[in-house]
Amino acid sequence: MIDMNTLYQIGYGLFVVSTRNGKRDNGFISNAFMQVALTPPWLCLSVSKLNYSCETIQKTGEFCASILTESAPFDLFRRFGFQSGRTLNKFANFPDVKRAENGLYYLTQNCNGYICGKVREAKDCGSHMVFLCDTTEAQILSKEPSLTYAYYFKNIKPAPPKTKTKGYRCRICGFVYEGEPLPDDYICPICKHPASDFEKIE
Repeated sequence: MIDMNTLYQIGYGLFVVSTRNGKRDNGFISNAFMQVALTPPWLCLSVSKLNYSCETIQKTGEFCASILTESAPFDLFRRFGFQSGRTLNKFANFPDVKRAENGLYYLTQNCNGYICGKVREAKDCGSHMVFLCDTTEAQILSKEPSLTYAYYFKNIKPAPPKTKTKGYRCRICGFVYEGEPLPDDYICPICKHPASDFEKIE
């Protein structure tokens, strides 16, 4: 038996991952980025195929991950996580960025460092593409504590509004699907998480 809730017990960091397709910059929230080897310092990034940046990384082979800190406000997640880069410029009117050596943005606020990667190998893993990458640049920006998924849920993400609506609520962004039953293949229209990340509203 597999209880999918067990997966929430795994510790994750949170990052803004930036990409660039031609002159178009984009960024998204990721909790699936990690170092997988020391010598050489290889990285691993997993990205949903529904994410616009997945296409960009497949095309350009490059990204830059800003390591978020506990000071990150919810508006940062709303900007980079709850809307699509296919239809808008997430970096518009967002001044707290500089460009790394590879030309991609990294955050200068609410961020304690950034790491740039170049794709060495890509693996299709069903709902996600997993990219094995070389580290091309890495810099520490501050000593603020790194933000974990657990800290985000406990201290940053607003509590879901009380509602008498029947249906299912996305545990990631709070979107409510009204009705019964929730389709097994349902994808949240806001944060693109699957039906397994929804909870029944009692």
